[in-house]
Amino acid sequence: MDPGSKTGTTRRKFLGKMATAALAAGATPHVLSASSERGVEVLPIRRPREANDQIQVAVIGAGGMGMSDVDTALQIPGVRLVAACDLYDGRLSSARERHGTDLFTTRDYREVLDREDVDAVIVATPDHWHSKISSDALRAGKGVYCEKPMVHAIPQGQEIIEAQRGTGRTFQVGSQGMSSLGNEKAKELFEEGAIGELNYAEGFWARNDPVGAWQYAIPDDVSEDTVDWDRFLGHAPPKPFDPVRFFRWRNYRDYGTGVSGDLFVHLFSSLHFIVSSPGPSTIMAQGGLRYWKDGREVPDVLLGMFDYPETPAHPPFNLSLRVNFVDGTSGSTFLRLVGNEGAMDVTWTEVILRRNKVSGPTDVFARRKADEMEAMTSARKQMLPPAESVYMAERGYRGAHFDHFMNFFSGVRDGSPVAEDAVFGLRAAAPALACNNSYFEERIVRWDPGTLALS
Repeated sequence: MDPGSKTGTTRRKFLGKMATAALAAGATPHVLSASSERGVEVLPIRRPREANDQIQVAVIGAGGMGMSDVDTALQIPGVRLVAACDLYDGRLSSARERHGTDLFTTRDYREVLDREDVDAVIVATPDHWHSKISSDALRAGKGVYCEKPMVHAIPQGQEIIEAQRGTGRTFQVGSQGMSSLGNEKAKELFEEGAIGELNYAEGFWARNDPVGAWQYAIPDDVSEDTVDWDRFLGHAPPKPFDPVRFFRWRNYRDYGTGVSGDLFVHLFSSLHFIVSSPGPSTIMAQGGLRYWKDGREVPDVLLGMFDYPETPAHPPFNLSLRVNFVDGTSGSTFLRLVGNEGAMDVTWTEVILRRNKVSGPTDVFARRKADEMEAMTSARKQMLPPAESVYMAERGYRGAHFDHFMNFFSGVRDGSPVAEDAVFGLRAAAPALACNNSYFEERIVRWDPGTLALS
């Protein structure tokens, strides 16, 4: 390794910090004994600032994710819900029951954007409405928090980018892990050279229950009177009224973006943030419909492979991603970064860093060779840092969702940069959506993360 290289410099910085931390171990919370070869550090949580003025927010798409966003947003000091829009009357009634009969409700999102008392909107509609409503809201002078993926099709991204730049309004994509303590610590460790030179990354997201696999409940009172079916379709192809398509829209390509748009995009967002990457240049995917054969059009198992070219921030590396809705273990979610000197597993609340300075107990070959070397030399033993270090969120952490909304409302109040603007959002969404192109068209997809265009 070139001692003057960026990797060499960051590695020295990281080892220096490890040495300093070892001296101060007595003052570090929850540090395990040295014999365990496992250090634990608690990540301090951020405290919300007191609000200087009130932000009045509306939700467009008052379903499960939209109202979860509302619940989190209202925990931020100075935020008040004043309006809700949805195409199913039952959700509007539920919103009024939870947030007061004076809450303005409508089926037409344009009535929300026309209101002068709305400062910001949460866009939590089906994916095929994201770009249109977000762009209209920005041009109406509203701050916009848009659920991921930012777009239903890659070319739609430019419209939102232009709307954000042209209006100067705050726009943030709702991949909430972007603002997590786990991601921030992983980014710090990566930039310090904690794993050496990155060469590979992988991510996995597993589910195996009906709700997790998008078999959402269909209310008993659903009819063409209680649902605005024509408005739901929008620019999608005409179809007869179908409650299954309306409530389980993620299963259909006309309205949703499949497992890649729902879950790969989270992993892309985290990875790109941690390693400061604009994205991959080559995308390919395989998978299939293995279990949830309920009429859906998208696979329930998807495997993606991605090639990342070299940038000033990182060397070239490869990424593999997996989503499995048939997982008998279920609940497995992680992002792993592997370098030539170690690896780290990243979640939104925890980072586990493993260094390859010692061989594992099951590595028989390495152990035997080490014994041979020890028999031939009386070399002095090294002082090594812990083989495994764990960084976990402080007790009382409200979570990435809360922090993401703190970032968003700070942007709405004072114009400060947000964690995931339109350009970042497209760079996370595009390779996820390109997986669908690769899967359904059975081909390799080329993407230029610099020009933001398919090639």
